[in-house]
Amino acid sequence: MDVVDIARWQFGIVTVYHFLFVPLTIGLTALVAVLETSWLRTRNEQYLRLTKFFGKLLLINFAIGVVTGIVQEFQFGMNWSDYSRFVGDVFGAPLAIEGLLAFFLESTFLGLWIFGWDRLPGPLHAACMWIVHLGTLASSWFILAANSWMQHPVGYRYDPETGRAELTDFAAVMFNKVQLVTFPHVVFAAYLTAGVFLVAVAGWLHVRNSHPDDRPMYLKAVRLGAVVALVSGLAVAVSGDVQGKVMTEVQPMKMAAAEGLYQTTESCAPFSVFTLGSLDGTQERYALTVPCLLSFLGTGSFDGQIQGIDDLRETYEEEYGQDPGATYYTAADYVPVIPVTYWSFRFMIGLGMFGAGGAALVLWSTRRGRAPTGRWFRVLLVALPLGALGGNSFGWIFTEMGRQPWVVFGLMTTDRAVSPGVSATEAVISLASLTAVYAVLAVVEVRLLLSAIQGGAPEPLADHGDAGGEYPDDAPLSFAY
Repeated sequence: MDVVDIARWQFGIVTVYHFLFVPLTIGLTALVAVLETSWLRTRNEQYLRLTKFFGKLLLINFAIGVVTGIVQEFQFGMNWSDYSRFVGDVFGAPLAIEGLLAFFLESTFLGLWIFGWDRLPGPLHAACMWIVHLGTLASSWFILAANSWMQHPVGYRYDPETGRAELTDFAAVMFNKVQLVTFPHVVFAAYLTAGVFLVAVAGWLHVRNSHPDDRPMYLKAVRLGAVVALVSGLAVAVSGDVQGKVMTEVQPMKMAAAEGLYQTTESCAPFSVFTLGSLDGTQERYALTVPCLLSFLGTGSFDGQIQGIDDLRETYEEEYGQDPGATYYTAADYVPVIPVTYWSFRFMIGLGMFGAGGAALVLWSTRRGRAPTGRWFRVLLVALPLGALGGNSFGWIFTEMGRQPWVVFGLMTTDRAVSPGVSATEAVISLASLTAVYAVLAVVEVRLLLSAIQGGAPEPLADHGDAGGEYPDDAPLSFAY
């Protein structure tokens, strides 16, 4: 492999690994805030215990997510300096605001929440977690705005003297049409992930039955998580449908690659649920299809036209490959890796449907106080969070791989974005080092989570039952767990 392939592998590993933590953090901040608010409204001690329990799991996930996120930003300067130079004027504003405003907002109020038990009034303490959640949403907005600009560049001008894209309209970048459909899709997927995580953890503690008196509390958490996952799953489907239509408009090659559609269809393009073909995806041997569904997904009409890969390749070669004066263009095969886009698209959809369907099954099985304990339920508890995390990952893989060979669609191809001064040997060392570190962090994360889950929800403490209770002014700050 050359340095471009190595750098792409490294960035892919770093990005997908980091995104394992992001949706769970976004969703858990909302659910922990809901649990604490429920405790303040009802004074039901079960909600307080669940707040502290899932708050601790949130902190573990947040800490590892921060570490991996910092490395991701350094990637731009390590392996992608030409890309950073080209997009720096555009990316500088949203990423700076994300770091200085949104992330500091999250960190500050999360610290107040951690050390504010018995020091802050109850409503103010709960408000801290709600503000943390708003901070995660703000972070998501600015980061997704930057990524959406890569998918659909707007609000800029190209300076041929400097070879840079320069920001001309900040509002256009912030409210890019791709951004407006991507943000709700990602956020609802985060709520889905947190919901099934709540189901899995509380369900396992319920099934384990080591503390029979706590089973009603865990069952309550199971049903809350299932409701959130089911509603969010439906919202993911609706937002994903809208996103697919915008994607077809601004990146028709991505939709064609998602289906492996080589020839343009004038109307009624079928959607293949399952296809067997050659390894490169150019020949179809067997396909299970749904008539006209692809046309509807891409255009909103069952008779809509979907452009094929071959016609789009010719169009892109004429538009981008024949301009020797634009040094930031490069002639290339403008087709992404078809098997990757095809299967990642289906795994994303399938795992999202599995999460929503599993949540519906959990709600049905726990209706009227019923408490399933069978083997199928235990398997479902393990599969649901893994499926949600996998669906998020495949969604990002599809989003980024489907854009290839562009790093900024229509402006810069990936092979022109890599750092010219980085050798293949240096890139391999960096790739191996980060992969090893991330493997260690994965072990640490899993062991910390399992250890915290094993202990279950903390027992209520008589002197720690209310945020805002009496507490000496000179007492040291302490971790509330």
